[in-house]
Amino acid sequence: MRRTLAALTTGAVLLAATACGSQEADSDSGGLTTVTAGVIPIVDVAPVYLGVEQGFFEERGIDLRLESSSGGAAIVPGVISGEFDLGFSNIVSLIVARGQGLPLTTLTNGVTTTGEQGADMGGVFVQDDSSIQDAGDLEGLTVASNNLKNIGDTTVRQSVRVAGGDPSSVKFVELPFPDMPAALDSGQVDAVWAVEPFASIIRQAGHREIASNFVDTHPELSVAAYFASEQRQAEDPELFADVTAALEESMAYAQDNPDEVRRTISTYTEIDQGVIDELVLPRFPSEINRESVRTLADLMVTDGLVDSEPDLDALYGAKE
Repeated sequence: MRRTLAALTTGAVLLAATACGSQEADSDSGGLTTVTAGVIPIVDVAPVYLGVEQGFFEERGIDLRLESSSGGAAIVPGVISGEFDLGFSNIVSLIVARGQGLPLTTLTNGVTTTGEQGADMGGVFVQDDSSIQDAGDLEGLTVASNNLKNIGDTTVRQSVRVAGGDPSSVKFVELPFPDMPAALDSGQVDAVWAVEPFASIIRQAGHREIASNFVDTHPELSVAAYFASEQRQAEDPELFADVTAALEESMAYAQDNPDEVRRTISTYTEIDQGVIDELVLPRFPSEINRESVRTLADLMVTDGLVDSEPDLDALYGAKE
C-alpha cells in the first residue's frame, strides 16, 4: 500500500496541466490518476503524508504526489494556475484570496487548535525574565509574526483584546519562524508568535508563554484547510469527491494515532527528534468549524485586513 512520494516534474505545469496532466500520468502510475498537492513542511500536514503511506488515496485510484512549498502565499497561486491540483493554507490567507476574486473553495479542514490554554500548537512567547505578564502588557511593544496581515497578527491582537489591552498599539514585524528563537534570545523583539516546532524550541530554551492566541480567538479554531480551484473541481467532480474522502480518512487516522504523526514528521522535515518528542500536536477533525471561521472573518474586518464582510459561503463552495 505504501508508495514513495515523488516530486512533480517541472516544466509545462501551468493552466494546460489541469487539462492533460492526469491523463499523461496514468501510464507512469500503474493506472492511477496522478494528483499533485502543494503542502508546507510543517507538523500540520502530517495527516496527508500518513494518508499516502496508509494507501487511503491509492485505494481510490489516486497517486497523490506531495510537493513541498514555502508557504500558502506560493501555494494559492499554484493551485489557481494549475501547478497543483489542491493545496494547504491557513484560513485567513484563503479568505483574503477568495475576497480578491480567486476562484478557490475548501475541501476539508486542515488543522485545529487543541483548545487548551498553555498547551496549544503555538502561542506568544517572551523572555523568562521579561516584565510582560500577559498579552495586555504588549501595548506599545514589538511582536514578531511570520507574515503580516495574516492569521498570526490577527489572533495575537485578539489575545491582547481579551487581556484588556489595546491591540492597535502593538507593532508587528515580519520574521521567519526559524529566526524567532534567536530574535527572542537577543531581545531583538519584545515577544514572538510561534507555532510548532518552533514553540517547543522556544520553550526548551527556557522562555515563557504568555498567551495561546488561537484559543483566545476560538476554542475550536479551524486554523488551516485543504482547498482546490473551482475550475479543477468542475472538470472532475468524481475525482475530487475521492480526494476529499481520502483526506477525511487521513485526518481521522492522524487523530487516532498521535505516535504515527510524530513518526512521519521526521520523514518530511528536518526537525530534531528531541523536539518532535515534545511537540504539542494539534487536532485533526475533518470538518471546518464554521463558527470559528466567522470569528476570524469578523476580526479581519475589525483590524482592517479586509474592507467588508467576507463571503464565507463562496469559500465553502456548494458544500452544505
